[in-house]
Amino acid sequence: MARYYPVHPENPQARSIHQVADLLREGAVIAYPTDSGFALGTLFGNKEGIDTMRRIRDLDERHHLSVVVSEFAQLGRYVDMDNREFRAIKASTPGPFTFILRATREVPRSMQHPNKTVGVRVPDHVTALALLDELDEPLVSSTLILPGQEEPMSEGWQIKEALDNDIAAVLDSGDVGHVPTTVVDLTGEEPVVVRRGGGKTELFD
Repeated sequence: MARYYPVHPENPQARSIHQVADLLREGAVIAYPTDSGFALGTLFGNKEGIDTMRRIRDLDERHHLSVVVSEFAQLGRYVDMDNREFRAIKASTPGPFTFILRATREVPRSMQHPNKTVGVRVPDHVTALALLDELDEPLVSSTLILPGQEEPMSEGWQIKEALDNDIAAVLDSGDVGHVPTTVVDLTGEEPVVVRRGGGKTELFD
């Protein structure tokens, strides 16, 4: 049964954040709030957790998962960026974007797309950032859009009901976004907007 952790949106309780972080360190999959709806998350490199997220969302290996970090400066460890990509991503983060880039050797094969790419994300959300700071390492995430749905889930209690036997915890600050991230593929000669969502695309159109 999933544990439910309601927290204050502007000052999330440290005890709850710490408890959820401990669950992640033990190998759990959780649902947590972001600026673009709830996301599923597990600790970076947790293959079993990644498999669980793919099963919940009915995703194959060709669907990009995202490495989620707390600040732009951490991205270079996980993806390769040229100067153009560096400037565009820096100008757009934190915010509701997922960028697809070439993965570095730091990213396990289980997290990569077959063409050796991965999504990266820097959320603009107090609770998500508090959790990342407590962990001091990235999450692997996927927007919580269940099979047959088109929008990310935005109510913590509904997630607990739907996934009570599939995840370990729901972290709920009550202030999630209702529009998924804008997904931008930066692996080609020109940026390609794969999905239009919460992030403005002027830099990439």
